[in-house]
Amino acid sequence: MKTIEDKKVIVADIVEKLNARNHFYVIDIADLNAGDTSNLRRKCFDKDIVLLVVKNTLLKKALEQKGDFKDIYPSLKGTTSLMLCDTANVPAKLIKEIRTAGKQKPVLKAAYVEECIYLGDKSLDSLATLKSRTELIGDIVGLLQSPMKTVLGQLQSGKNIIGGVVKTLQDRVQ
Repeated sequence: MKTIEDKKVIVADIVEKLNARNHFYVIDIADLNAGDTSNLRRKCFDKDIVLLVVKNTLLKKALEQKGDFKDIYPSLKGTTSLMLCDTANVPAKLIKEIRTAGKQKPVLKAAYVEECIYLGDKSLDSLATLKSRTELIGDIVGLLQSPMKTVLGQLQSGKNIIGGVVKTLQDRVQ
């Protein structure tokens, strides 16, 4: 870095990008070769994830400006990349997908998802199983529709039963 002014511009840019997205993941992709890194960047672009390689000190300064992220600071060691997204579980699913190909990286250092901080790679499974906002809305709509469908189904079947009973009684009277 050349000057303090350059660093301030970079920190302001990181803060702007953090504010533009709801969730972020701090990961380590240091051991990926050029082809794997390019593949990761392509998949991130396809899934609307912004992938940035950042310096730890500049990211720490940006997080200090954004809010209270003291729990994340210890994980800012070694090489650090930042995944920024609007859907909470997409980066975790992407990391798991890449790992199924036999890779050990990317490694999750920390994440800020749904106003909670997750630390360490052990949190990856819980982050991948989180439901997105649209999935939750779909579940709620399904739950609300279920009783109504049951009532309508029972009314429809009851109509046939009542009609059959009335017809049988009518046939007996004649």
